[in-house]
Amino acid sequence: MIIKVLGTGCASCKKLEAHTLEAVKELGIDAQIEKIEDVQGIMAYGVMKTPALVVDEQVKVMGRVPSVADIKQLLK
Repeated sequence: MIIKVLGTGCASCKKLEAHTLEAVKELGIDAQIEKIEDVQGIMAYGVMKTPALVVDEQVKVMGRVPSVADIKQLLK
């Protein structure tokens, strides 16, 4: 599983990254987590509001920071 956190480095983007790392740890899944910070890379996914979460090339969340529990549900 490849998970991408899209964001320019703002506080919300960092929080989404932390929540994602925690969700992966709690689920015990094998996942590669990448951080995409450049605007071109973010726009390539059609994301207009950050932060965003992409799982296996599908945008799952955009413009908000979901809870660890919410992210765990998305990853199951």
